[in-house]
Amino acid sequence: MREAREALLAFYFSDFVCLCGCESHRCGREDMAAKTVLITGAAGQIGYSLVPLIASGQLFGENVPVNLHLLDIEQAQGVLGGVVMEIEDGAYPLVRKVVATTSMAEACKDVDAAFLVGGFPRLAGMERKDVMAKNVGIFQSMGRSLNEHASPEIKVLVVANPANTNASILRDNAPRIPAANITAMTRLDHNRALGMLAKKTGVEGGASAVRNVIIWGNHSSTQVPDADHATVGGQPARAAVKDDAWLESEFVKTVQQRGAAVIAARKLSSAMSAANAAVDHMRSWVRGTAAGEVVSMGVFGNGQYGSPKDVCFSLPCTCAGGKWTVVEGLSVSERVAGLMKLSADELIEEKALALQCLAEMAK
Repeated sequence: MREAREALLAFYFSDFVCLCGCESHRCGREDMAAKTVLITGAAGQIGYSLVPLIASGQLFGENVPVNLHLLDIEQAQGVLGGVVMEIEDGAYPLVRKVVATTSMAEACKDVDAAFLVGGFPRLAGMERKDVMAKNVGIFQSMGRSLNEHASPEIKVLVVANPANTNASILRDNAPRIPAANITAMTRLDHNRALGMLAKKTGVEGGASAVRNVIIWGNHSSTQVPDADHATVGGQPARAAVKDDAWLESEFVKTVQQRGAAVIAARKLSSAMSAANAAVDHMRSWVRGTAAGEVVSMGVFGNGQYGSPKDVCFSLPCTCAGGKWTVVEGLSVSERVAGLMKLSADELIEEKALALQCLAEMAK
């Protein structure tokens, strides 16, 4: 009787794929090892917004339990305790353990995925170099700690700005972690571009009907939003928008400056949309992109599209099997290529400044 039941289950569920990707019809939370997720700056706005998304299964899937490692500075310890209380009060079925700490070593222990949100903000009167010096020091230490304590297969997403250059410094200090496992977030810019095209065209389905915009370069005001390969409702974006001048000017500038616009309106930086984009980025990476879908990721490539090596540069990617691949062979207009060069030059300059700051700190 038991064998007959097993055979019947196998027949009916032969094509079933679990949300975790294990392809087993008998998968359940009790059978699966928990994934350990690190959120730095967890007492801040973005960290606070990330927690419920991850705790509810929107990252790994509804069958995958999670351990949450929450890191912040000592001055935020009280607020961090409040975040823990809210996690407890949420009674999330997937949450197995919560570690709230001010210790990098403890936070990085056996981590499978890291959202590096914590960084030093630019305060009034601070020079660019001062901000860079604060953040490169943080990411030098974080790289060393992840290198020593995290899983060697960890997937790292740097959110704190300057995200691309912070990722470069982290990579330099985490030789045990493959460079391909360290990324920077440009998915927020990508999502902003999707939303803008949806709003401009009024397409049915909204942003879900828009695909394959590309963000090239740095997560800064030099980023290059590119709709040349995008589709809206299944047709080329240029045909849907019917306004090339808008696509090459207002669209680009609005995406580039959206973060500043949010700050002007809210008096606070983007949090809800940033957390959503961070989970989008990691979910695509872990669980794969849909067929025909291209997403923007800050990665260490091999010089594709003229991107400089040894810096983290946003490129069009697809994901499968827990790995990203740069989409090659796309046409790039002369206008876009020129803007990409400006963003690449900025990244090279930022990396040089970061290394100078570290050298001065070491004296």
